[in-house]
Amino acid sequence: MIEELELETLINEVYEHYGFDFGNYSKASLKRRVDRLYQMDGFSHFHEFLHRIQTDEKYYKRMIEEITVNVTEMFRDPVFYSVLRNEIIPFLAPKPFIRIWHAGCSTGEEVFSMAILLKELGLLHKSLLYATDINASVLETAKKGIFPLRMMKQYSENYLASGGTEDFSSYYSANFNIVKFNPELSEKMVFSQHNLVSDTSFNEFDLILCRNVLIYFNNDLQSRAIKLFDDSLSVLGFLALGSKETIKYTQGDSKFVQLRKEKIWRKIQ
Repeated sequence: MIEELELETLINEVYEHYGFDFGNYSKASLKRRVDRLYQMDGFSHFHEFLHRIQTDEKYYKRMIEEITVNVTEMFRDPVFYSVLRNEIIPFLAPKPFIRIWHAGCSTGEEVFSMAILLKELGLLHKSLLYATDINASVLETAKKGIFPLRMMKQYSENYLASGGTEDFSSYYSANFNIVKFNPELSEKMVFSQHNLVSDTSFNEFDLILCRNVLIYFNNDLQSRAIKLFDDSLSVLGFLALGSKETIKYTQGDSKFVQLRKEKIWRKIQ
């Protein structure tokens, strides 16, 4: 376990050597993840850990990957996907083209969930799903559309609970202990590395999903991310966050109206 002062030293040294700023991340969350890496890789002295990061760029990248990875699953929070299916996506249906941004997409399970939902609503052909993450390693996993076979039972249950009526296994092919989702789903996806901390808006979207990412940011960084989403969202577009996240107390609060308890907001100006 590292000390608070050591964590501050790590933040400063990473910024000095690599330009990556962890300064506005939630200190409690950041410390938990650094402690996990520190113990997992068998360090006994902080100066050894810090020296490794300073001198070994490959290990630095490993640290970034371990700290920034988020846990996800397909059709996570089925009630949320039910609201998307029945209330949000139908509103977007008349549009000639639908642009959706999954910010902090991790390994891509929720992006594939959205593609399945759009296909069932007859809208996938005129949709484009942008999937971004700061972590290049998880993006490579997401691009492949390959997931563990052992997870399909849970994902199928989530899918059915969200209102899905098809045979979930029809969306993938199984081979030994892995499954690969059908190419027609990934054909409508664009994967790219993007840093919510420092990068700017890159398109205008009808729906932005950033679920369970902002909980790792402090208030200043949350406000910065909400401004980025505001800049990236069309008027009357929708913003979906995680169950413990909110846009209250940010500068963007007055531009949005919350639709329901599933943490979905609509941009009204």
